[in-house]
Amino acid sequence: MTRRPPVRGAVAGLLALGLLVPPPPGRASTPPAPPDRFTAAYPYVASTMRAAGQPYAGWADSGRSFLVFDPGGDGFAVEVLGDLDRADRIAVLVPGVDSTLRDFDRGLGGVTRRAPAVQARALHAEARAADPGAGVAVLAWLGYDPPNGLGPAAAREASARAGARALTQLVRLLVRHRPRTTVTLVGHSYGALVVGLAAPALPGQVTNLVALAGVGMGAADRAGLRTGATVWAAEAPDDWVRWLPPARLLGHGHGVRPSAPGFGARPLPVDGVTGHDGYLVPGSGTLRAVAALTLGRPAPVTGPASAGAR
Repeated sequence: MTRRPPVRGAVAGLLALGLLVPPPPGRASTPPAPPDRFTAAYPYVASTMRAAGQPYAGWADSGRSFLVFDPGGDGFAVEVLGDLDRADRIAVLVPGVDSTLRDFDRGLGGVTRRAPAVQARALHAEARAADPGAGVAVLAWLGYDPPNGLGPAAAREASARAGARALTQLVRLLVRHRPRTTVTLVGHSYGALVVGLAAPALPGQVTNLVALAGVGMGAADRAGLRTGATVWAAEAPDDWVRWLPPARLLGHGHGVRPSAPGFGARPLPVDGVTGHDGYLVPGSGTLRAVAALTLGRPAPVTGPASAGAR
């Protein structure tokens, strides 16, 4: 993990366009009036992507839309699928350990189902297929610096706490711009910890918190998240995360997994899911369920639910 200021990464490009104004030192500030269009950020971010060379210039030239791009260190990126300026349903995907800009599009180890951009496209396509007329936007959010590997940093909350602050800041900006929208946050693995730590500070427009293969959410149970949002969890029977001990000791470990029966999260179907990274692949029950939640519909109840704890 290359340490960098996480808030800088979360709002790069937005700051440059005046879409987000930081408070003066030592003072709280009234949030600025929201921009007329988030699309105003896209050309600026595209120019920085072209300046960074390939493959990022190719991403920009292909017409993809990014709110954030920063190639320094492990990198930051926030890609937008759909019309964010008109969306009344927004989903934000928060990736976990080992997620970097290098693998944002190709996936860790070249496995495309692991790529945040690929997962976001799959969710957006699933939601559009379920309701072609819905105003849905999906954000692939690499707006924090996840730990690299399963070493000591992955067993601690430092990166997740920084990510939670950055995620909260972004969500607040989204709902200032679209106050009638509803937001679903989807955290995978360590990303579920980011979502859980952000939960108490999130605005009421966040209606669903989804943990996919969550290592923990920073609380002993759903009540400890102090949120009015509905909390969901999915864990495939062959996902290695189920063997993580539900313990925290001297700042290490993330406690009870959200899929554990005593946590209190609602289980999502996992039919068609294999391994740790197969939740948002086309045809999976989890993808269909998360698309339904994004659209404001009940999650499907068919198919086997989360495997729970052992």
